[in-house]
Amino acid sequence: MEIKIHDIDNIQQAARQFIEGIKNILEPTSNIPKVIAFYGKMGAGKTTFIKALCEELGVEDVITSPTFAIVNEYEVNENSSRYTLHSSLKKIYHFDFYRIKKIEEVYDMGYEDYFYSGNLCLIEWPELIEDLLPEEALCVTIEEQSDGSRLISC
Repeated sequence: MEIKIHDIDNIQQAARQFIEGIKNILEPTSNIPKVIAFYGKMGAGKTTFIKALCEELGVEDVITSPTFAIVNEYEVNENSSRYTLHSSLKKIYHFDFYRIKKIEEVYDMGYEDYFYSGNLCLIEWPELIEDLLPEEALCVTIEEQSDGSRLISC
């Protein structure tokens, strides 16, 4: 799947298109870990796109990068979600592993409890913990194009 975000004004549309493309992962009956790893350079738009995804899925909390906290937990309000498919989606975990210095930090935080919880896990800087990602994790790349647009591919 490839999605082009021409400018910030169409990011919500791109988030909706992305969600449609990953419905199989979000299905309540899916046994696939709901882990999505976002790769991209600093400033590529990972946090901004994750914010748009969370909004589309019904998060009403303030969505920020968990750079210092490592993980933010968002409650999903099914009445705000634009997708009835996801009525079983109660929480979204948003990780930012940019500041991880040792893999032991990830073990200590109990990453498995998150990754295998059945809740959606959205990960920034997954290259720092790749050995811990579930085999079935969806890998997404966000790249800035020469015209300033962003290309999302997975």
